Amino acid sequence: MDTFAFHIELFPNQPWSEIAIAWLSEVGFDAFEETETGLIAYASETGIENPENSKAEIENWAKESDIQTNIEIVRIPQENWNARWESDFHPVSVEDRLIIVAPFHDKPKTGGLVVEIQPQMSFGTGHHQTTWMMSKALLDLDFLPEKVLDMGTGTGILAILAEKLGAKEIEAIDIEEWSAENTRENVIRNGCSTITTYHGDIELIEGKKFGLILANINKNVLKSHLSRYKDSLVPGGVLMLSGFFETDVKELMELARENGFQKQKEFNKETWAALQLQLMEE
Repeated sequence: MDTFAFHIELFPNQPWSEIAIAWLSEVGFDAFEETETGLIAYASETGIENPENSKAEIENWAKESDIQTNIEIVRIPQENWNARWESDFHPVSVEDRLIIVAPFHDKPKTGGLVVEIQPQMSFGTGHHQTTWMMSKALLDLDFLPEKVLDMGTGTGILAILAEKLGAKEIEAIDIEEWSAENTRENVIRNGCSTITTYHGDIELIEGKKFGLILANINKNVLKSHLSRYKDSLVPGGVLMLSGFFETDVKELMELARENGFQKQKEFNKETWAALQLQLMEE
């Protein structure tokens, strides 16, 4: 399966680059790289039906937003994707307590946890602010429940970290088949034994209960899933959310309170945000 890279120039670039990322994440694009003049947005062949139609949609969005844009579409064959990641992928440190590396990196000499990720084309390498914040939130937890759900698992990095921190039963779910497969590979790579990976959507958690749910997706998906997360948490359970901007926190918190959640912590990193919520006992 090939990937499309949309090289998008925006005039002016800021603050429109960040606004464009938020919008594009809702219309089929799943990875982004900011540039000096705009951004590169990545989408798989299953993420967008027609690249030229997507280009026209972006141009219409730019016109309605009263900004100028120039777009070039580059098709990246599947066999070249890993080579691109290897050239860009550097070890990531989360406050020296966690080091995220790729198989081609030298193993770090550190006392912290080490997670090895072969990213392929899945989201979740630790480089993005949202994955970094979710990792920090996990590391900061005073008590880690035994049963954990990682919804929208991507590379499986959060599920793997949860096992390394002591979780006994973890379900990792992703709507994209290649992400689920990538997670399975990374689970084996890290010697994990308590993670079960599924390809599918929110329906897979029907009737199940977890002490902790991790969901690093995007705002609209989180909003649509929130009541299902409530139904699948034990009383007093913890819900960690990310994949949205600081400006989205108020909207998400209003909906969270309506569903019986209270805020425990908020994390912020370079305009992105993460929330740690607790389901209040009735």
